[in-house]
Amino acid sequence: MRYVYGITSALLVGGTALALVTQSPVGAQVAQNERSEIAKAVPRAGAPESFADLVEQLQPAVVNISTKQEVTLGVRLNPFAGTREPITQEQQGGGSGFLISTDGYIVTNNHVISGGPRGEEVNQVTVTLTNQKEYKARIVGRDVASDLALLKIDATGLPFVKFADGSSARVGDWVIAIGNPLGLGSTVTAGIISAVQRNLGQGGAYDRYIQTDTAINRGNSGGPLFDLNGNVVGINNMLISPVGANIGVNFAIPAEAAIPVINALRSGEKIERGYLGIGIAPVDEDLASALGLPKDRGEFVQRVEEDGAAAKAGLKRGDVVTKVNGKDVTPQQTLSYIVANTKPGTRIPIEVVREGKTITLTAVVGTRPPESELAGANFDPEDDQALPDDPKGTADQTVQDTLGLAVQPLTSDIARAVGVDAGTKGLVIVAAAGSSDAGRKGLRRGDVIVSANRTPVTSSEALAKVLSDAKKAGRDAVLLEVLRRGGPSAFIAIRLKGN
Repeated sequence: MRYVYGITSALLVGGTALALVTQSPVGAQVAQNERSEIAKAVPRAGAPESFADLVEQLQPAVVNISTKQEVTLGVRLNPFAGTREPITQEQQGGGSGFLISTDGYIVTNNHVISGGPRGEEVNQVTVTLTNQKEYKARIVGRDVASDLALLKIDATGLPFVKFADGSSARVGDWVIAIGNPLGLGSTVTAGIISAVQRNLGQGGAYDRYIQTDTAINRGNSGGPLFDLNGNVVGINNMLISPVGANIGVNFAIPAEAAIPVINALRSGEKIERGYLGIGIAPVDEDLASALGLPKDRGEFVQRVEEDGAAAKAGLKRGDVVTKVNGKDVTPQQTLSYIVANTKPGTRIPIEVVREGKTITLTAVVGTRPPESELAGANFDPEDDQALPDDPKGTADQTVQDTLGLAVQPLTSDIARAVGVDAGTKGLVIVAAAGSSDAGRKGLRRGDVIVSANRTPVTSSEALAKVLSDAKKAGRDAVLLEVLRRGGPSAFIAIRLKGN
């Protein structure tokens, strides 16, 4: 389960291919949530006195997922062979999923079957059915942007469920979640839909969720959200909480958004999304006042990528995009969402306010690069960043607690953004606490940590290992080799917090 701490977050349209994941297979076996079967469990409209019959019907199609991943923590010198050897550690994880076919196709979240510092595929995936049978699963495909993945197990005659046909979810509807929270398999919770098409302000193609107060926790990720007709209306994905535990604000990927992605993964098609190549900012109250525009209408162009679709269309820094392809740009319907869900190669009109005048440009939508490339391309070393409330993993938490730093692996794009050689290996500082020794000694966002105690570090796990070893050795500080734009690397001793 992905956590978003605090009140604000830090994370398609259907087509004719719906039949791949919604139609019943040929043969006698039908889906567990076929209308005729569900009628036996919920014979009347509205909430039943008990969900037991409905759960009994649906539960067999929900699976538990466990994963193993070998993560490289760093390297060590073998003095006898004169070689460097990797230091590895096995990490385990888990989540939920559900069968969508009698021959073993399973839907889950991408983050359930991803591990390591860069979100690589895990080495091993094990699926456990409600009858306790275990299967080794193959990853058919995964999509980072939508956080969806498709697995396959070698079995037949399996119980399965279908997605809802179209957008059937309504605010106030009862829903049921079945999954594996905290390792407790086949756990059932119920609640109501609090909102549909909820925009969490993260931008991107899939920033639209079903919000529900149905209790979900770590391990529920990838499990189904059912309505009382037994339809899979959503895929449980994350929660918002100031404390890291469920408080009744939870989110699921809508079925209508998931279906085209799952279909593409199942058929081996490349998933392509629209892209203009601009950096944007919302038109808030202050910006609207400065520009003489209505608040919360349009988005301000801060950056235009050279030779991108926007540049070719004539968009410029300082433009305010108010309408794309006939759709108003608003906080609920962002420019990123509209464009990402437009097929690459499509010619679209773009309405722009420039120096107080409204003009219309025509753009040919480009293809959105991989999310990893976008993260690097959009890294701004001057952007003021606070330490995250929700470090991604144990290693990130250790680095933050010990050094007062948030770090991430250095990519070639980020290296160029911070002004160091693109081939440099290390960790880029994302944020530094001003109250920490690192902050007081001038470490800041965009600095690159090359080594710690003379050990190369390219992941937060490797840095956390050095910090742990230093504490075990009774040391109060760690020696960081730091690289900064325009100069050679420097060694800086940073006192460990709590020592």
